[in-house]
Amino acid sequence: MMRKVSLLLVLCMLPLFTWAQTKVNATDIIAKINRGEAVSYENAEIVGDLDMTRLQNMKLAKGGNSKYDSEEYVSTVTAPISFINCKFTGNVLGYFNPDNGVKMTKRQNKVYNTNFEESVLFESCTFERETAFKYSHFEEEVSFVSSRFAEEALFKYADFEEDVNFSNVRFNRDANFKYVEFPEQASFAGATFIGEANFKYAKFEHGVSFEKALFDGAANFKYAKASGSFNVAGASFKGDNDFKYTELNNRKVTLASLQSMHR
Repeated sequence: MMRKVSLLLVLCMLPLFTWAQTKVNATDIIAKINRGEAVSYENAEIVGDLDMTRLQNMKLAKGGNSKYDSEEYVSTVTAPISFINCKFTGNVLGYFNPDNGVKMTKRQNKVYNTNFEESVLFESCTFERETAFKYSHFEEEVSFVSSRFAEEALFKYADFEEDVNFSNVRFNRDANFKYVEFPEQASFAGATFIGEANFKYAKFEHGVSFEKALFDGAANFKYAKASGSFNVAGASFKGDNDFKYTELNNRKVTLASLQSMHR
């Protein structure tokens, strides 16, 4: 009888052992991407920096004509990537500027960007360090549903072509979506913004949902424009907010007027 109980206990604990043992080196993932293979992981811990900015297909996009020119390099992820319930212990980079914040003198400033031709899914994932997709171009759907960002989530100037889903995401630091254009439906429903939520100059061409979102820090929607709907039903704004020059369907709106639409 005791033997059967012990065996049953081991079988019940097996999923926990599997979780503890599932570690994947970021370099192995980069190797798959370089081979043009689809990337799909679930319940894994990704060890090391997932740096997608210097792939084998990296090309000089512009610059480099003089010693003062900024050189911009672009890498392309050609196959879909999917991470479900994964933890990233290192940086996750689709953008890198080694000279960030350093004034150029006689050397060139180099910037590395990454574009994505297929779907990009990071669902129920935890990002423990830097996450940067500044200037990245996403051709297919993008989902970060129920993920957690410990550091700044940098999506400034990102270019999305299809639906974007950040529902139930927790941003523990700044969430930077400044200048981003969302040509399809975008959802931040149920998201939690602990730091600044920066949507200054953002454009939502087919509506956006912030239903039941929590803005614990500053909410910056200055000059933001939306067409269709701008849903803030049940959203909580606890920090400062800036809706100066914000427009919905070509008419200026305030936070109060947006909230009144959903009462």
